[in-house]
Amino acid sequence: MSTAPHLHLSPDAIYPFDARGIAKRFRHAAIFGALDALTAGETMRFANDHDPLPLLDQLRQRYGERVAIRYVQKEPGLIVIDFVKS
Repeated sequence: MSTAPHLHLSPDAIYPFDARGIAKRFRHAAIFGALDALTAGETMRFANDHDPLPLLDQLRQRYGERVAIRYVQKEPGLIVIDFVKS
């Protein structure tokens, strides 16, 4: 059994995260876990069915300037946001 870490690296350092398939009661914990797993320079491309304003406030409080928030797409039923870790 190998003890070397198994890294899931994306060539463009963008990792998709579709919150629409996650039960609402688990979403925020899953999002925080995914952001915690990113290293500096990596991006989580977040998709959701609504604009997650309360979540964005929580992210700003938890991460401050360490995570940039950039809207990629804003349409009814689909919001895409890049969370970029610095």
